Amino acid sequence: MKDEKQAEKEYADFEARVKRTIYIDHLSPLVTSQVIKASLAQCANVVNTEFIENYTIEYEIPAAALVEVDNVSQAQAAVDLMNNFPFMLGGMPRPVRAAFAKPEMFPDRPRKPGLKIEFSWVKQGDPGYDGMNKLKGLMRRQEAENMALIKGEHDM
Repeated sequence: MKDEKQAEKEYADFEARVKRTIYIDHLSPLVTSQVIKASLAQCANVVNTEFIENYTIEYEIPAAALVEVDNVSQAQAAVDLMNNFPFMLGGMPRPVRAAFAKPEMFPDRPRKPGLKIEFSWVKQGDPGYDGMNKLKGLMRRQEAENMALIKGEHDM
């Protein structure tokens, strides 16, 4: 019983952290946590910055980060700021995308209390088979588009 209550408290704390965290995408590889902290200083106090590595592509591409601030209103102000004004890096504007973080983005997320995970192999003819084929096709198309973009950047 105590373990279950502890797990519920940990997950509630995690959910609160998610609500005050923003996801920033299309960052230059030159951006550091100090740069993010300085750029958001006018609207939010940055508590923690965690860069997300992309293990799927071997090229150096723009990074993404999870940026935790003091509270939800600061997170909203930071998202609004980054979506309405260009992110400045060394005096040069760089377009970035900012959105509220989702629990799936955190590598250290705790298991949700009461969640039971079930899995099974999907065979042709099963109800979920067509959906999985569509997802596989979408994944292949996105991978090809990403590689074309990266190749285009390196050719410039």
